Amino acid sequence: MNQSTASPLQSGQRADILDILRGFALLGICLANFAYFSLSIFQKPATLAAMPTATVDRWLSYFHIAFIDGKFYSLFSLLFGIGFSIIFLRNKESGKNGLALFYRRLFILLILGLCHSFLLWDGDILFFYAVVGMLLPLFRNSSDKTLLTLAVVLLLSPILFDVLKIVSNGKWNISKPFLSAALAHDKSLGITEDNIGNWLITHNSYADLMDWCRSGFFWSWHLRLDSNRVPKVFALFLIGLYVGRKGIYNNLINYKPLLKKIQLWGFAIGIPAGIAHAYFEFDHQSLPVKAGLWDTISYIFNVVPLSMAYTTTFALLFMKPAYKKMIRVLSPVGRMALTNYIIQTIFGISIFFGIGAGLGAKTGRLYFMLIAVAVFLLQILYSTWWMKHFNYG
Repeated sequence: MNQSTASPLQSGQRADILDILRGFALLGICLANFAYFSLSIFQKPATLAAMPTATVDRWLSYFHIAFIDGKFYSLFSLLFGIGFSIIFLRNKESGKNGLALFYRRLFILLILGLCHSFLLWDGDILFFYAVVGMLLPLFRNSSDKTLLTLAVVLLLSPILFDVLKIVSNGKWNISKPFLSAALAHDKSLGITEDNIGNWLITHNSYADLMDWCRSGFFWSWHLRLDSNRVPKVFALFLIGLYVGRKGIYNNLINYKPLLKKIQLWGFAIGIPAGIAHAYFEFDHQSLPVKAGLWDTISYIFNVVPLSMAYTTTFALLFMKPAYKKMIRVLSPVGRMALTNYIIQTIFGISIFFGIGAGLGAKTGRLYFMLIAVAVFLLQILYSTWWMKHFNYG
């Protein structure tokens, strides 16, 4: 294959706004994932209440659910769809096989995701994107109306799926095989509800970490299927395909009125729904109980609208010279998105797990969020230095 076909986009071919959005998404991903790395999500309520920062942590938990949870994987999903359109259209215009290149990159992403999942962290998203992304080329020739209509249907589909859980009293759930496998692995490793919060602290060898990842791989797929993540992500892939095909990222000024409308409605719908989602998340009602459906509905109207509002806000700022200079600090991080995503995992393991400094299970939300911000600031510094000396991450 010609080297130019397989190489990343040159700096002159890149759309700065996409790199900036990738950088911003990585900040949100870092904040979200450090809730896992710090082992905070595995702690019992009594343990969290005993933290010195418990009062602040509780309010930060509400903030996290309303303004962070789900919004940044949604942004990454949108960017994935845009990336596909760029690869396909750029190679189609030059007479090359864009599909072959896309699937080649997808296969590499799949392998990287599997390695990341089993060797470092079970919460990896790369393998999931590679699997779901295999369907995207099937819609490359669909009309704009078809893409957007199908995206809306997919975004609303979790309501139907979760109604089926209620009607069947929890018997209808395609994630059950993964749950069974996860529980079996936990049993073989001696992971229980009583020790899960400290298991990665007391088991501090790399072999222990790999055991945890093996079990966690099945837990991750159970949670993604149980929360209907597949249709949500694929819907954003389709929206990204539409955005890329229309070339919106390269013609922001022409779409300014549309961007303003999306920003307005995104905040108007997303913020109230986010507040509602934070409330329902802590009401102790979950599926298949009927009241658990409010979690599903509030999540739908919180996550994607607010993610779109974030995206359009950055696009609008990008068109103002003074703000453009400020937000371009995120561009080097975004150009090294894959590298920085993996490095965030290494930082998280090194800081919080027993194989590293072992600070996990000892830090409340305030502290691990500050650590996440510090890690991201460090990524800005070394990414800026790196991109000054090298063309690729």
